[in-house]
Amino acid sequence: MSDSPFLSLARFTAEKHNLFAAVVCGICERESSWNNYAIRYEPGFFSHYIAPLYTANKVGVTEAYARSFSWGLMQVMGQTAREMGYDGDLPGLCHPETGIEVGCRVLAHKLAVNEGNLQAALQAYNGGGNPDYAAEVMALAEKYRLPGDANAAT
Repeated sequence: MSDSPFLSLARFTAEKHNLFAAVVCGICERESSWNNYAIRYEPGFFSHYIAPLYTANKVGVTEAYARSFSWGLMQVMGQTAREMGYDGDLPGLCHPETGIEVGCRVLAHKLAVNEGNLQAALQAYNGGGNPDYAAEVMALAEKYRLPGDANAAT
């Protein structure tokens, strides 16, 4: 959906974080089909990462479950948002400005950790569950490239 009302926001925020705008747009399409109200509960994520926090009384039940959802255009996990310093209400990630900002921070962090390797950063962004994720995002990114864009495949 290259006519998304959030397209220019995604491009602007990506550039602010020195990310390839086409890749950020590809993530938005792949993760949410540009639906800023997209949410998805991840029960495996809850049991593996969040339940220990809950049983240790480090988070309450509502916060625990909210951290186990992915939210908004870039489907940022609530726990990941917390780790990146987001301290607002987690449903706030469905607000386009907030969700894209936090999603870009997460992607920039994954790029740094993976020493600039975009393919590895994309796989890490997805949590590694889909071995084709990076290729899927890169294929979608092609339709968002503008003339003169840097090579988004590097």
